[in-house]
Amino acid sequence: MPEVTDGNGVGGRRTTPPTPAPTSKPKPTSRVRMPAAQRREQLIATGRQLFAERGFDATSIEEVAARAKVSKPVVYEHFGGKEGLYAVVVDREVRALLDRITTALTAGHPRELLEQAALALLGYIEEETSGFRVLVRESPLMSGTANFSSVMNDVAHQVEHILGAEFKSRGYDPKLAELYSQALVGMVALTGRWWLEVRKPRKETVAAHLVNLAWNGLSHLEAKPTLITARRR
Repeated sequence: MPEVTDGNGVGGRRTTPPTPAPTSKPKPTSRVRMPAAQRREQLIATGRQLFAERGFDATSIEEVAARAKVSKPVVYEHFGGKEGLYAVVVDREVRALLDRITTALTAGHPRELLEQAALALLGYIEEETSGFRVLVRESPLMSGTANFSSVMNDVAHQVEHILGAEFKSRGYDPKLAELYSQALVGMVALTGRWWLEVRKPRKETVAAHLVNLAWNGLSHLEAKPTLITARRR
């Protein structure tokens, strides 16, 4: 069969145009694969941040999944739902705060113990702000065994034992130690929630003033106090 020429080929032969190189399709971006334990920790950290920012009710599984760059089924697989994730986050914060306070209580003198407890709580607020915000929101879904109040109650019970011994040595009714321990711990806790927002003065100054009020008030306790208004009747 004769060669077909187009007038442009070399030697009268037809030139074949080069075959274009195949274009490569862009590879779809895939999510980063993590070991199950690492993924669980990532989801807990993500949930902690969102619960601190928005609270339990306003946070959705969709938001958790989107921020962690995973699909919703992954979150469900690890925690069963939003309630399960929230329970894990709260339980961790409860243990972290309680451990911090109980570890700090090393002094023997009651005034030093007050200082250590106040500084431990304020230090937690300063360093673990998101965790503290999660605790103080106290979702109604959580039982009384896993929230900020439960931590403060545990601390109050420890203070109660200390005050009970002090009251007995000073001739006060040791049965009143529970009342005073709740009052002292409540004062520190409410001040901590206030300081969470204002962040001034610095925590050492706040702790010093708390202890000043608590200690000087305790050092001048009346054995059997009565209300002034009641005395006028």
